[in-house]
Amino acid sequence: MRRNNLKGLKYPLHLSFLKKLFFLSAILFFPAVASAQTEDEMKMLRMYFKEDELVVAPTRSLKPISQVAENMSIVTADEIQAMNAHTLLEVLEHVPGIYINYAANDFFKNGSLFIQPASSAWGSSLGGVINIVTKDIGDTLTPSGMVSASYGERQSQDYNAELSGKAGIVGYYLYAGRQDSDGLRYNRFFERDSLYGKIDVQFHQDVRFMLTAGYNDERHNEGDSSDDDTHGPTTDRASFTTGTLFASITDNLAIEASLYEFRQKFVLDLETLSTGELLYEANLTENKKGGSVKLVYINHMHNAVLGWDVSHGELDQTDDYPGLGTFKSQPGISKWALFVNDTLSIGKLAVTPGLRYDENNISGDFTSPSLGATYKLGKKTILRASVAKGFNIPPLSYTSGASLGYEPNPSLKPETVWSYQTGAESLIGDYLNSRIVFFQHNVKDEMQLETDETTQISHHVNTGKTRRTGMELDMETIPFYNLSLKAGFSYLQRKLLSDDSDNPVNTIYDYNIAVKYDDMKSLSAQLSGNYTWWDVTEDAEFYDPAYKTMIWDLDLVQKIFSTDRFSSKIFLTAHNLFNGSYYTWDISKNPRRWVEAGVRLEF
Repeated sequence: MRRNNLKGLKYPLHLSFLKKLFFLSAILFFPAVASAQTEDEMKMLRMYFKEDELVVAPTRSLKPISQVAENMSIVTADEIQAMNAHTLLEVLEHVPGIYINYAANDFFKNGSLFIQPASSAWGSSLGGVINIVTKDIGDTLTPSGMVSASYGERQSQDYNAELSGKAGIVGYYLYAGRQDSDGLRYNRFFERDSLYGKIDVQFHQDVRFMLTAGYNDERHNEGDSSDDDTHGPTTDRASFTTGTLFASITDNLAIEASLYEFRQKFVLDLETLSTGELLYEANLTENKKGGSVKLVYINHMHNAVLGWDVSHGELDQTDDYPGLGTFKSQPGISKWALFVNDTLSIGKLAVTPGLRYDENNISGDFTSPSLGATYKLGKKTILRASVAKGFNIPPLSYTSGASLGYEPNPSLKPETVWSYQTGAESLIGDYLNSRIVFFQHNVKDEMQLETDETTQISHHVNTGKTRRTGMELDMETIPFYNLSLKAGFSYLQRKLLSDDSDNPVNTIYDYNIAVKYDDMKSLSAQLSGNYTWWDVTEDAEFYDPAYKTMIWDLDLVQKIFSTDRFSSKIFLTAHNLFNGSYYTWDISKNPRRWVEAGVRLEF
């Protein structure tokens, strides 16, 4: 089926970019904040808990995982390295409850995924937050670091280098990376250069300052389409800087204040393959500045947080259609918020009430309460339950970004949700870690794209109420003769609530499985599979999806030499081992089987 160049391609590219734009903003900015916020809290919490029990919780503070009431998944640095992952999305697709329909750098250390509304601490976050903890600065005068390189089919290359150390009162962590590929399918070439740095200055035992900065320069092709005679070369540059001051006021009270700036520029040129004629150009620039102040009080009974956030963002958007018209918009948004929460620990019970008030000049104000609780049922089982109200403000492009065939909706309201979840986590028989979660999200004013059949003009509207009900289950065995098994399953049903008995119901579910061998000395091997059912029914003939097979990856790592100060490893990854198809639209088919190999040196 041949599709009109603009009608068939323009809107999907436009909308996928807008999601990418704001998602990338979060990925680039929040790691800097998340990595900075843990150091002084760690000192206070070491008086009561072991360090390996602590995680960065949705309350924006460190606390033991046994007191985290929210639906939370943790991905460790060792797990990320075992996957030989190049991007954050490669990691997330193996987490139950995270549905990936198609990035990030190697400088993240581990990630905590909160898969439910987190508005009582983070503001606009209807579906949860991804909290990335970056790698630590060094603690010795002699630098330590890592260098890695990999090469695969279609000249796919990935180079990474990092260095950390400490000189006097100054600690540092530096990262540089480059990715390059001719494109594994449809000439979707990809290039990215990345820089990241973190400098920590300890002025006093109770006062320190951290500066983090990052730069990302990406160039890629959205893909060649012979049916449409089009391709879409794209550039995407982003940078951020964050400065954070920490001070311990007493043994139990600490303050943190930070300022940040984020900049991003995105350009997409949709051109004809045959002649190079420009059909459409999207040019967007985002600038955002802000800051926060946070007080944390920790003792044997309380883990309390009081904070204030403020930010101002501007989006300069131009959509140009040669011969048809140019559309420009320059919306901005100013936001501020106050939030407070406390985790009260009484014996085996921990209760966490939270409250946040948000206000912005686009959609007004919103109050987000939450209440969670955990209970230790013996030494090996934790029960969890929580209820939270959340919201998601419309992207600026939905309310003020006109384009050809698209009209903004300035009256678009935020999505709101009441979320309920309960679950348990247990070590069964000293051999099996298991976790199960049941949830229900009652969403009001859900945003959907609507197209007028007569004018073919699209805009976003609030569609009323929906109910999202589901569950997550994951299990992992303790290694037995160096072998371990990890499996996960998640299920989500979305139903539009109205008086009509024929309401459409969408069901999504996924399976994850991984078998790992690790002799803890030199060799590790992992076979992992992922399958997601997307339930694409509307316009299925047009989109022609294919997602009926599990996608398998094989990862091998072999240590070849090591001393007390140096180690070297070689690794090999076979992606999509059995040539499975996994896509919801036939113009963006996933790559077939491809293989890469590389070397990693650590010192």
